[in-house]
Amino acid sequence: MINITLKGGIVKEFEKGVTPYAVAQSIGAGLAKAVCAAKVDGKETDLRTPLNEDCALELLTFDDDYGKWTFRHTASHILAQAVKRLYPNVKLAIGPAIDNGFYYDFDTDVMFTPEMLEKIEGEMKKIVKEDIALERFTMSREEAVKYFTEKDEPYKVELVEELPEGEEISFYSQGDFTDLCAGAHLMSTAPVKAFKLLSATGAYWRGDSNRKMLQRIYGTAYPKASQLEEHLVALEEAKKRDHNKLGRELELFTTSDLIGQGLPIMLPKGARMIQLLQRFVEDEEQKRGWLLTKTPFMAKSDLYKVSGHWDHYKDGMFVLGDEEKDDEVFALRPMTCPFQYQAYLNRARSYRDLPLRYNETSTLFRNEASGEMHGLIRVRQFTISEGHLMCTPEQLEDEFRGCLELAIYMLKTLGLYGDVSYRFSQWDPADREKYIGTDEQWDEAQGIMGRILDNLEIPYKIGIGEAAFYGPKLDIQIKNVHGKEDTLITIQVDQMLAEKFGMEYVDKDGTKKHPYIIHRTSIGCYERTLALLIEKYAGAFPLWLAPVQVKLLPIADRHLDYANEVKAKLEAVGMRVELDDRNEKIGYKIREARMQRVPYMLVMGDSEVEEGTLSVRSRKDGDLGAKSVDEFIAAALVEINTKANGLDD
Repeated sequence: MINITLKGGIVKEFEKGVTPYAVAQSIGAGLAKAVCAAKVDGKETDLRTPLNEDCALELLTFDDDYGKWTFRHTASHILAQAVKRLYPNVKLAIGPAIDNGFYYDFDTDVMFTPEMLEKIEGEMKKIVKEDIALERFTMSREEAVKYFTEKDEPYKVELVEELPEGEEISFYSQGDFTDLCAGAHLMSTAPVKAFKLLSATGAYWRGDSNRKMLQRIYGTAYPKASQLEEHLVALEEAKKRDHNKLGRELELFTTSDLIGQGLPIMLPKGARMIQLLQRFVEDEEQKRGWLLTKTPFMAKSDLYKVSGHWDHYKDGMFVLGDEEKDDEVFALRPMTCPFQYQAYLNRARSYRDLPLRYNETSTLFRNEASGEMHGLIRVRQFTISEGHLMCTPEQLEDEFRGCLELAIYMLKTLGLYGDVSYRFSQWDPADREKYIGTDEQWDEAQGIMGRILDNLEIPYKIGIGEAAFYGPKLDIQIKNVHGKEDTLITIQVDQMLAEKFGMEYVDKDGTKKHPYIIHRTSIGCYERTLALLIEKYAGAFPLWLAPVQVKLLPIADRHLDYANEVKAKLEAVGMRVELDDRNEKIGYKIREARMQRVPYMLVMGDSEVEEGTLSVRSRKDGDLGAKSVDEFIAAALVEINTKANGLDD
């Protein structure tokens, strides 16, 4: 017998070899019906896993992240089984669960049409209704290769052949369908009652543009139809807010095939917003003791060889020249740190010079894979609020706190603070070639950073293998409207590159020491931030950030002189104004201004001209009545100067 500790500290005795699912059954039919996966001593596992020792057991439902993942993983297998039933010649690739859904990749010359997706959904419903049990079994590597070769599944053969010799390989079968899979899975197909296939797109095998293009079917799944319906409504709202669509409609940015993928063109309104953000950031950083630098966009390979980027990041860089043919090879900069180190090295430094804070509005270049490009979220040329801070070990925690406080201030001002999460990105000792430095240096750096984060009470998750090649970092993560997570802001601790570059300071005792370095952004990549702001506000930006703050709407030509007088007064206090002098009906002008998400519309007719007033309409609050020009300006300037975002109203 073994003792199993359940939720609430309750300890129950079971026979050795009992499974988590059997434990759920012993508790009640309702739990057995809802349970999706389990955690044993904190480790996620399948419901079929035998328990042979005393342990703590957590039974996971769809409400838990891993339970949700397991549920949708099973849905992906149901999709694959349905496709194989309908189209037996299709070859199977991979089919994982993802945020908010699942997908499966298929090799087929046939494009999956909306009509075909409906047909596949119908077959999936049959599979769910059949309540097919999912059974786990294993094979040796050799048996698995033979099995999939006979099944004519070349992608599965490739996956198996990459596994280590002698490793036991797991499979899950459900009726007439068997797939290579590590799990976990539901006990049967029956619980997957509410699902929807959302789209079919192309996807390269293994994400490699040199490999074959496969067909990827995306879907989502829930235990209840009401949950699915709620999600589908949210998807429709996300489509309306998608920055890639809305940003183009509002004429913030565009792209050109002649220029290339991942190289957006900022149109006047979008460029103005980037400028506003940049001025805001640089002014705030100056208040906090940051010193502005301006460094070159490119450098010789020698610089990147010293920093380690040439060995660890070269594939992500745009290299100019050929090392075998040219005396000098240059590369566009993927980050600014090695450049700002040269500013530090401009003269000898003392402990009295530290902390030394360098900031820069940096244009960077990264050779992202073509399949990774998405609007303004992921691009090949971008501008970032970058900074590097050199300090003594005693100053490290306070300076890290200052960097974090700056980032939080920016997020709160922009209205994005409530949408972020924190990841403590650490190295992966099993992937040693990816990183510089010794094990002891990494242990020390991560230990220091962990203590800082704990002291600051930052609620972080750990990301193994997500560290930079030279040090751990705090990644401030955010999701776009489609649920895709990206890093918005990064703060890194680095104790290695100062030594590589010979950066020193003379300490109080006269000895030379290497400074600690903090790499940080304060608002992240401006393009990505703009994309997130478009989606957050659905294009209806706060007044201080709106590219056009006021639209002047004269009713007739005889009101144009007054409209131009008002325009001059507003522009004199720095407001961004457009005058709609077209010969159109006023209702049409108002509707169009609202479609453009302009915060304020000022209507001027005979009475306004005669009385020297404005008929003020707010994008948010509608008709605000008549106000004097000075009264409107005073109220608007308060809203602008306080950078009110309207989210707390």
